[in-house]
Amino acid sequence: MSDDALPVWNLMRTAHVVGLRFAQVFATTDLTPTQFGVLHALAERELTQAKLARVVLVRPQSIGVLVADMVDRGLVERHGPGGRGRRATLGLTTDGRETLDRAWPAVREFNAPSALGLTAAQAAMLEEILDRVRETLTSGD
Repeated sequence: MSDDALPVWNLMRTAHVVGLRFAQVFATTDLTPTQFGVLHALAERELTQAKLARVVLVRPQSIGVLVADMVDRGLVERHGPGGRGRRATLGLTTDGRETLDRAWPAVREFNAPSALGLTAAQAAMLEEILDRVRETLTSGD
């Protein structure tokens, strides 16, 4: 074995643990982490389905099923004519906004530097580093 550092492998291992813990956080709101990502993204602005897929890092083929489920649950609504070749955007419903608002306290608590064993400065640095890695690895897409 080599003594070389494997930061991305370490990131993958950490992401697995974080994903499991986030599933527990969202279980109380009947959301998955990806559904939370959709609500969070749409709280900022309306998006097309294609743009939403890019924002939440979901394959375009998968976003349709995810959005349809969230529309059926009354969390998300379509605006515009939709259909082949016609632009439609997605936005939050009142229920979607309320669900997001109920999830926020647990999400904030889980993201608190102390919950992660970090100082505020370390958490800010981690966020900056993760943003840079993600942007670098997705820039070729």
